[in-house]
Amino acid sequence: MDNEKIDQIVDKYHGEPSYLIQVLLDIQSEHHWLPKEALERVAEKLNVPMTRVQHIATFYKAFSLVPKGRHEIHICLGTACHVRGAPRVLDTVQELIGIKPGETDLDLKFSLQTVNCLGCCALGPVLEIDGKTHGKMAPAQMAEVLKNYE
Repeated sequence: MDNEKIDQIVDKYHGEPSYLIQVLLDIQSEHHWLPKEALERVAEKLNVPMTRVQHIATFYKAFSLVPKGRHEIHICLGTACHVRGAPRVLDTVQELIGIKPGETDLDLKFSLQTVNCLGCCALGPVLEIDGKTHGKMAPAQMAEVLKNYE
């Protein structure tokens, strides 16, 4: 991400240090992660210590300091989803995309995470891809669902 794009994001919030989290969210949304150079530029432009920017970027789970895939997959392993077969769905997804939870594939296409609840227990097993919920999933459906995220 170039400095010009970072500057545009910071300028959108009038360079106000109180918008640090929103600036980082916008950069994360644009770039899928927060490179060190971007954090340094934000600290400089908002005139806040780099330690504060680092603290915020590492405190909130929404931020990633490592590259993420273009498509983020979250698979619910909460009780309702678990008893309805979520572990088998997870196993199938891992086989199809070749990564484990917490990893990103080498093409930066997919990142995989497990979560404890997505808030739609009646639809279990549930997974979310790029914020879109897919409910009542079965392992046999996973190849077809993932094909839509090329």
